[in-house]
Amino acid sequence: MTAGDRFVWIDGRLCAAREATVPFLDRGAHDGEGLFETLRVYDGRPFAWDRHLERLVVSAAELGFPVAPSPSLLERALGEVLEANRLREAAARITVTRGTPGRRPTQAGVWVEAEPIEARLWRGTRARAARVVFSRPLFEPGSIGRHKTVSRLAYHLAREEARAARADEALLVSTSGELLEGAVSNVFAVFAGRVVTPPLALGILPGITRAIVLELCASFGLPAAEARVRADALAEADELFLTNSVQEIVPVRDLDGRRLPGREIGLRLDAAFAERVAAGARDTPRSG
Repeated sequence: MTAGDRFVWIDGRLCAAREATVPFLDRGAHDGEGLFETLRVYDGRPFAWDRHLERLVVSAAELGFPVAPSPSLLERALGEVLEANRLREAAARITVTRGTPGRRPTQAGVWVEAEPIEARLWRGTRARAARVVFSRPLFEPGSIGRHKTVSRLAYHLAREEARAARADEALLVSTSGELLEGAVSNVFAVFAGRVVTPPLALGILPGITRAIVLELCASFGLPAAEARVRADALAEADELFLTNSVQEIVPVRDLDGRRLPGREIGLRLDAAFAERVAAGARDTPRSG
């Protein structure tokens, strides 16, 4: 199936991707004023749906977006897209924009799409042994870095760095030398059995899989916490692993050409995550 052969759902209508149109002045298409959620579908069911929708709704409210369609409508739309594309295992994306100016009342633009999961997996995901590099330009997330916006140029440029280096992912480093996140992932390091991940206070994305990993660590009794980590301190890390809703939990084998000592904890968490998915867990929003 080519991209043009896929079916998408745009502003209430299911149509072939090659025939899909978006209003020229839609703020998402014209000015990058949009939010999105990417999630994985297992056996026809979107995983952690409530968490993804909660993050989307909270960001939309904080950034002053028009009211988006209800979660139930979005779930039906995703179901239509999956059925039309005959997909059971997929990477799905929901995009909500600030709509077209001048319309009263202003309505959010909404696009729902999905593609076969195999088309999205890194080589390192399949092997559970990723190759990772540092992005060379220093990075600052800014005031909206914690929101999953469609304005992704800086992140995409980092991804291009990774591809040029034949790596799966690029790690972003702040101007003060602190580890932040991956171009499309959150990052965890293991030091002497302690699992750490950069704090959300740095303006990084509050990843859904990131939160689940912290819960799994607690259930195992693994010491885990948010902590500031200097990028150069990763030279002393026993393990490194990445989290992403599509890639899941991916242990890192090589960082900037250096082989890491182990992958044991990352593989253990990955197995536990797979068990949660297999059990059909439908996560509910966290309180607080």
